[in-house]
Amino acid sequence: MNLFVTGATGFIGSHFLNQALLAGHTVVGLRRSVSSNPRIPVPVEPKWITKSMDSLNVNDFQGIDCLVHLAAHGTTPPHDTLESCLYWNLTVPLTMTRYAHAAGVKRFIVAGSCFEYGRSGERYDEIPIDAPLEPTSTYSVSKATASIAFGYLALELKVAISIHRIFQVYGEGEAHNRFWPSLRRAALAGEDFPMTSGEQIRDFIAVEAVASRLIKSLESVQVEPGCCRIENLGTGKPQALRDFARHWWETQWNAPGKLLLGAIPHRDHEIMRYVPLVDATNVF
Repeated sequence: MNLFVTGATGFIGSHFLNQALLAGHTVVGLRRSVSSNPRIPVPVEPKWITKSMDSLNVNDFQGIDCLVHLAAHGTTPPHDTLESCLYWNLTVPLTMTRYAHAAGVKRFIVAGSCFEYGRSGERYDEIPIDAPLEPTSTYSVSKATASIAFGYLALELKVAISIHRIFQVYGEGEAHNRFWPSLRRAALAGEDFPMTSGEQIRDFIAVEAVASRLIKSLESVQVEPGCCRIENLGTGKPQALRDFARHWWETQWNAPGKLLLGAIPHRDHEIMRYVPLVDATNVF
């Protein structure tokens, strides 16, 4: 299958790129500059298109079977402004989708976010895909708005769109200031690690598993033209942040330092529970 992948040098995108190439797919990867490289090694180089996502045109999508949209803007706090997040996570992807459709692309896979659910996550033991979207950050507002817009676009353009709301992903290639890389850096350096009390309940999923699920969806999940399929992408195994930290700190890395639970406060508007109903899918 001929794939066009946005965010191909990013965290999830690099792992997806690696697995897609190993599976025999042909990949056109979008990157911002010639110095942008995947965050993990890939078996072969894809065909690169080097330009900004808002500079794409119809010709860039000729011969493509599926557009895999993994790029995202403003994912890590402090998030960018609402206007900027809406531009890069809503306006530009919708325009790009229209260009791809005009070039004959009929299948689209989109990376969503668990944070689209926002405050409603705390009202569910397991969040269903039809839970209200009540986002609490500029980033999650833009992703939630994009989910709604993609649902409409599938209907208008009569194309098949799959949106995968990814839960707490971690692993190699993750931004250095996020939790798991920061935890690993302190563990391997023999330092203590200050963190919150760790009461947050999350569904932690390895990035390799996320990429594998996206590949599986690409190859086996059928979506009717005109429909948008939503999937929660997680493990279904909720875990407190402190237990996740202790597993890696003590079992995986045998860190000599200490986890300093409660040393820092929770973030503003912290949602304490994000647990997905992982086998729920919907077509609307």
